[in-house]
Amino acid sequence: MHAFHQFLNELPKAELHMHLEGSLEPELMFKLAQRNQITLPFNSVAAIRAAYEFSNLQDFLDIYYQGAKVLQTEQDFYDLTWAYLERCHQQNVRHVEPFFDPQTHTERGIAFSTVINGIHQALQDASTKLGISSYLIMCFLRHLPEEAAFATLEQALPYKDKITAVGLDSLEKGFPPELFERVFVKARAEGFLTVAHAGEEGPPDYIKQALDLLKVERIDHGVRCVEAPELVERLIQAQIPLTVCPLSNIKLCVFKDMREHNILELLERGVKVTINSDDPAYFGGYMTENFIAVADALQMTKAQAVKLAKNSFEASFLPNSTKISWVQTLQNLA
Repeated sequence: MHAFHQFLNELPKAELHMHLEGSLEPELMFKLAQRNQITLPFNSVAAIRAAYEFSNLQDFLDIYYQGAKVLQTEQDFYDLTWAYLERCHQQNVRHVEPFFDPQTHTERGIAFSTVINGIHQALQDASTKLGISSYLIMCFLRHLPEEAAFATLEQALPYKDKITAVGLDSLEKGFPPELFERVFVKARAEGFLTVAHAGEEGPPDYIKQALDLLKVERIDHGVRCVEAPELVERLIQAQIPLTVCPLSNIKLCVFKDMREHNILELLERGVKVTINSDDPAYFGGYMTENFIAVADALQMTKAQAVKLAKNSFEASFLPNSTKISWVQTLQNLA
């Protein structure tokens, strides 16, 4: 591995935008399908991998929901989460705040408890065995009605000790944050922190709605903020984090080429941007691969890489004392 790439891999990092269901590698999908006697429309791992080529968010979501069908038991959710955490360990990702989509599973008859218990056990084991800390974020699917999100929130209440925040994901276009204002009010009243996907395929106005109506702590994606200069100023002034996913943005054609990506431009302007992997099994890479892709296309400096890593801890839901400790550790690497 190239020396700078090695440095990026060894840099302590926090990941704040990653969908556990999106880390389902073809090999594990095939294995779980066999274990659970589920017939897939693919006859090999290679056929699944070939299907992971798509050109827009909807095509991706179609295969993503197809793949989720193999997740049936607590052990399946444990294995999915554990495989992701092992990747994190190899790439020195020291803290994670992954998303999960309970509606993807409860809609097909899987109990909420099956999903949360499998994921939670893997996160607990990662803390003791791998030294990776974590907070779990439950997302509402925005293509489903707000009533469905309210039902999911009710199901989550007995598991408040296992869930730190709620988010909003799935197809963005045509499903503005304002549709979910009431359920986010209820979630905040129950003590959950809030985040939301906005400004990836949707316009800058969706970012404003997420901030003003959903009162989010940070914006997932947010790269289209540049279309509204006053919004960029607001993000800088308030230091509202953007959890940017470079490889995902290229794969879903938000940018045609990584050389066009605006992450370093935003970083230099003072926006609290972070690097994340989104759906790493589908988008061509985990944290290190995303850092390397940005470094190679945009001539990222060591100082910029360290700043992005610092931002990732500062933008996390970790206690302030822990954030400060990680920032000091990174300071020594600059």
